[in-house]
Amino acid sequence: MFGDLTGMMGKLKEAQQKIEETKTRLNTVLIDGEAGNGKVKVTVTANRSIKNISISNELSNNEEIEDYLIIALNKALSKANEVNEHELAVAAKDGMPNIPGMDMFK
Repeated sequence: MFGDLTGMMGKLKEAQQKIEETKTRLNTVLIDGEAGNGKVKVTVTANRSIKNISISNELSNNEEIEDYLIIALNKALSKANEVNEHELAVAAKDGMPNIPGMDMFK
């Protein structure tokens, strides 16, 4: 009735391992965001961890720095989120057993 249940469980374990490996690899994928024509630059990982912030000496107004920093971080984190979701979906789909009626990752 359920086919090879042991085989499916093995596939699920492989999928989980593949997802964990992907999460680890995403810590090394760096994504940049910038604002103010490059006056504020940020680098984040695809797992959405901030790695670097660079602020030009041309900026002296704290309010302007804060605004540019928010813009740059939001850009970088948005890109990181897209990469993260895509990569984890691919890892999950590749490792999932073929269960009839369970086409969750089309």
